[in-house]
Amino acid sequence: MKKPLVILTGPTAVGKTKLSIALAKAIGGEIISADSMQVYRHMDIGSAKIRQEEMEGIPHHLIDILDPEEEFNVVRFQALAKESLAQIYGRNRIPIVAGGTGFYIQALLYDIDFAKNADHLKLRRELEALAEEKGAEALHGMLKEVDPKAAEQIHANNKKRVIRALEYYKLTGERISEHNEAQQQKQSPYNGVYFVLNDERERLYERIDARVDAMLAEGLLEEVKALKDMGLSREMVSMQGLGYKELLSYLDGEISFLEAVRILKRDTRHFAKRQLTWFRREREVIWLNQPDFQYKQDRILKEILEILKKKSIL
Repeated sequence: MKKPLVILTGPTAVGKTKLSIALAKAIGGEIISADSMQVYRHMDIGSAKIRQEEMEGIPHHLIDILDPEEEFNVVRFQALAKESLAQIYGRNRIPIVAGGTGFYIQALLYDIDFAKNADHLKLRRELEALAEEKGAEALHGMLKEVDPKAAEQIHANNKKRVIRALEYYKLTGERISEHNEAQQQKQSPYNGVYFVLNDERERLYERIDARVDAMLAEGLLEEVKALKDMGLSREMVSMQGLGYKELLSYLDGEISFLEAVRILKRDTRHFAKRQLTWFRREREVIWLNQPDFQYKQDRILKEILEILKKKSIL
């Protein structure tokens, strides 16, 4: 018997957090965060990190476990998430993977093998230096030449993933897009159910803009200032997150505050669009379009529970 694994994802600001808590209460679940930023301490407002009181007693994993100086990537996520799964299964509870990083979710659900994509520090440093010297677009152009499909899937500004894809090609001679496709054809070792919470685009974009305004009102600028004072810089993986890199540009005198906010809102909308593109490519996804449920959480939850019963998870 495969062990159960419930996934609840969706674009940023769609409302995953509240629904994940309600779901965990209903099924005796614990939540594993599939978020590339909430893993970091001191990065609370910009990552929209769930507060202790919002957890309502539900155990959360992979939140506040790394310092911002540490690197977090899909390989590390997969290893830490598997440790959390073992603990959750050991308590006879159901794991709920909640968060918006589709690549992390895919890596866990299909147990993608990253063994060949081993660290090669010298090559990585060379590629990072090239990105600094010639810019992200030039690096993305290099990827386009050797792996057009990966270049199409990875945004030029996502230097970390562009570098990883180039590194993989140079080390193995294989395109990372082909490797990922082969891995995706694997059967999941879990009895997994993959839900994507969604909303109408205009409404989602309004929520994103309102969330950015709320973050600023809560003290996002002060949070970024404090991180800068701790010696953190934009070269670090943690500081490349949305909200952090834009406000760092303002603090460094490169752009005005209003321009930083405008860019942050625009890039967050673009990020949500890319997330949805990713989820549409995934196999056996169950879409939960909120207008279909008149935005009533209890109706969405009822639908989820009925599906979980059919899938023999409950």
